[in-house]
Amino acid sequence: MFTERILKRVEPIWASYLEHPFVKGLGDGSLEKEKFQFWLKQDYVYLIDYAKLMAIGSAKAPDLRVMGIFSKLLHGTLFMEMDLHRSYAKQFGISESESEATEAASVNTAYTSYMLNHAQRGGAEHVTACLLACAWSYNYIGNHLAEQDGALDDNNPYRDWIETYSGEAFTELMNDAIALMDELAEGMPERVLADLEEIIVKTSYYEYMFWEMCEFKAHWDIPVK
Repeated sequence: MFTERILKRVEPIWASYLEHPFVKGLGDGSLEKEKFQFWLKQDYVYLIDYAKLMAIGSAKAPDLRVMGIFSKLLHGTLFMEMDLHRSYAKQFGISESESEATEAASVNTAYTSYMLNHAQRGGAEHVTACLLACAWSYNYIGNHLAEQDGALDDNNPYRDWIETYSGEAFTELMNDAIALMDELAEGMPERVLADLEEIIVKTSYYEYMFWEMCEFKAHWDIPVK
């Protein structure tokens, strides 16, 4: 399977997420409120562009069945992930209009632009490669955090985050994305497979950069005069 080949490349990158202070703070509940608020707003506008990937995938799908898979992924993003964000935002004093009006930070802009560029230029298989690392690595993180002592205790303010990304509903969406990637990669020439692999590796690096961005609340580092 193509994704088995991919996992060998990206798992060392994903393992570094588990050692990142932002992710560790989610697991033990020590993450500063301001950093999580920054993540909430940045990830919300990220998910708006991420959802566009699924819409592009539906348009490029080779048949109705694949179109339906992209539609399911789109629905999960809009009405599961973004509902989690809206719920958390309310708890942390962030209005929905404030979330939607958030200016994407530099790393966020670079990441979504990279994905949308490759999705628009390529086929359904490229769209799937673009969206895979985010869903797969969040499930990877969620599962690891859920196994930690105290991570799912009531006194962890980020328990819902861990439960969402380790839960059955998100795991099902992630498995759909993996299965779709394997299906669309089947029979592709090595040149195309190498392109798809590069996209997944690069987006995995972008995921690390996103955690870094939120840890340091980095926006656009050069001040505008």
